[in-house]
Amino acid sequence: MITVRYFAGAREAAGVTTDQLGGPTSVAALREVLAESRPGLVPVLPRCALLVAGARATSDEAEVPDGVTVDVLPPFAGG
Repeated sequence: MITVRYFAGAREAAGVTTDQLGGPTSVAALREVLAESRPGLVPVLPRCALLVAGARATSDEAEVPDGVTVDVLPPFAGG
């Protein structure tokens, strides 16, 4: 299982704080599953960073192994 945690605007768009999904998968496939299962994420998800086990996923081909936590982080304002 992959634990997906949503933060800030992504949490509002998803309507939940976490999801449990089957794994392993890729970043691209995970984004597709999230968009299908949480339609409110569709406008937000392309701008979100995904942290896979604490490291930013920089490629859609990156592996998302079973048992990890993925954080969905929208862009933050401020500085």
